[in-house]
Amino acid sequence: MNEIVNNLVIVQARMGSTRLPGKIMKDLNGKPLLTRMIERLKKAKKPDKIVIATTNLPEDNPIIELCKHENYDFFRGSANDLLDRHYQCAKKFNAKVISKIPSDVPLIDPSIIDTLFNFYENNNYDFVSNLHPPSFPDGFDVEIFSFEILRNAWENSIKNFEREHTTPYFWENPQKFSIGNVLEPEGNDFSKKYRLTIDYDEDYEVINNIFSNLYPQNPQFSYIDIINYLDKHPEIVNINNHLNGVNWYRHHLEELKTIDSSMTKKYE
Repeated sequence: MNEIVNNLVIVQARMGSTRLPGKIMKDLNGKPLLTRMIERLKKAKKPDKIVIATTNLPEDNPIIELCKHENYDFFRGSANDLLDRHYQCAKKFNAKVISKIPSDVPLIDPSIIDTLFNFYENNNYDFVSNLHPPSFPDGFDVEIFSFEILRNAWENSIKNFEREHTTPYFWENPQKFSIGNVLEPEGNDFSKKYRLTIDYDEDYEVINNIFSNLYPQNPQFSYIDIINYLDKHPEIVNINNHLNGVNWYRHHLEELKTIDSSMTKKYE
């Protein structure tokens, strides 16, 4: 059996985004977006291993080529059942605790990752995130849970959105799991003011601008550095602020028990 990995970060990645295909390979200051994101993840102190989990589809071969070139650990699994992909990846790497992080958050702050791991370790929660409710800017999403409850979800999740998004089974069943949440430390709610995830061309324009302006002076810029920059440049915020609040929840409001319409919005 492989050596136990106490804290495993799984980055789910694919080339076939329906809204912005190939977004994880877009350029950020001379390197692919995914590479820049992994560089930032590696600055976190708590993770013991980072694995890029992609699909078995041929279209995702460029991700494997990048992983081999950069010497990143990787895993290939189901294209549509993300819960199975995370479970099989965590099982292969013998993970004890898993952090799920999407690949479309290239500005992720490593200090937030460490904060979430510390919070998980110092409390008795089954599942910890900074999303329920959110208070950090959209694009700093971190979820942490044990392999045991991941297996529980894998065995018991039957709804399509539970399989597709991996973790809803946890926070949709608060009577079954203890749920912990980390809020922005200064009591701010940045979640609907700044959109720093990448799903549309406008998102890439914002992220590329931020990275191009902050990275050369300080490669380890924090989310506070980002906010300070955006507050001085509201014209950058305005590029994608019409997308604030657009997320996958909007497609499942009739099914989700713990999410209401105030937590998402339609975008056509």
